Amino acid sequence: MSSRRSSCSRQSGSSRISDDQISDLVTKLQHLIPELRRRRSDKVSASKVLQETCNYIRNLHREVDDLSDRLSEFLASTDDNSAEAAIIRSLLDY
Repeated sequence: MSSRRSSCSRQSGSSRISDDQISDLVTKLQHLIPELRRRRSDKVSASKVLQETCNYIRNLHREVDDLSDRLSEFLASTDDNSAEAAIIRSLLDY
């Protein structure tokens, strides 16, 4: 038994996760990430899935930051009482 496996076996039963569960979670991640969904092969290493997942999350953060900046600029350039500003504020107040 490897040292990694033996250290895992000492963990409490409720926090352990089986290899099958890890494999299932990696497969689910693979289906969620657009870059991996487009690939023809179903065989992608777990490390590649995790790497692509991190890249995807980083890109989403950049997009959110960009959209937030653009929204702030738009709101700063519009009249506070304009219909556009009211619509945006109502969407943000949900």
